[in-house]
Amino acid sequence: MATAKKMSMKARRQMYIQNNLATKEDLIREMNQPFKPVDARVARNRARAKRMSPGYVLFLAVAMVGLCLILASYLDMKANLTISTKKVASLEQELNNLKLANDEELERIEGSVNLEEIKQIAVEELGMTYAKAGQVVTISDEGSDYVRQLKALPEN
Repeated sequence: MATAKKMSMKARRQMYIQNNLATKEDLIREMNQPFKPVDARVARNRARAKRMSPGYVLFLAVAMVGLCLILASYLDMKANLTISTKKVASLEQELNNLKLANDEELERIEGSVNLEEIKQIAVEELGMTYAKAGQVVTISDEGSDYVRQLKALPEN
């Protein structure tokens, strides 16, 4: 007997029919018998199962509209998130560029200032001197950014 892979479709069908318990004559006899009448209750149940009630259709329509609204809201939020992410990335890039420019400008300014020249002008031309011991007063700032003087400082 040939293997199932080598057999054609027609040969496999023929083999199935021949190896089936029902013979060809039994099948023909069953097909030629008149239909049995269906019980009215069974027919009514089948018809009810096939049609949809207006309430069920309304429920499905409301569910579909709700689903569409949720989907539209999700897509809108996703688009806004994408836009915000791009905007944040752009602002971070701008911040980095500004920090870089600020650092370069600070280096340029610090490089152009000669502290020795400023000291010489302050001491020789303006008559400034260094503070002596006792002239420096330390004031507690108590955690704030500035200090407000409410009374005169004691002189030593």
